[in-house]
Amino acid sequence: MGADSGDGHAGLVAPRSGQGPGWAKLAAAVAAQVPPAEIETLFVFPPFKRDGREWGTAVVTRRAIDQGVRLRVYTAKYMLVVRGKERGNCRLVVEEVGLSPAEVLDEVMRATVERTGEAEPPVTLSPAAWYEG
Repeated sequence: MGADSGDGHAGLVAPRSGQGPGWAKLAAAVAAQVPPAEIETLFVFPPFKRDGREWGTAVVTRRAIDQGVRLRVYTAKYMLVVRGKERGNCRLVVEEVGLSPAEVLDEVMRATVERTGEAEPPVTLSPAAWYEG
């Protein structure tokens, strides 16, 4: 698939992974539930754009209470209206989905790509990509 030319054809969005208006709103929603200083890793899937809307998904890991043996795992999703009268409106969902040993998460991310047929794996980002300091 190619980049959306703005005419409503489906495609991947060209901006850098995890950057842009939808991701900025999602980062704020994540920070409201997970203190940025406790975030271990962000796995950012390529956003998808269609019919004037953009969807993005990230998996956020947070250090657990048990001295880092396991990580708390959250999914964070947004839908941003990028064209039309409702431009700028956004739906955000951040939810904790489980606990996982850190070494298992990379395998899970690779398997997710294979299972869903995504063209690209998620990009792994440090919290500094969304939060300063």
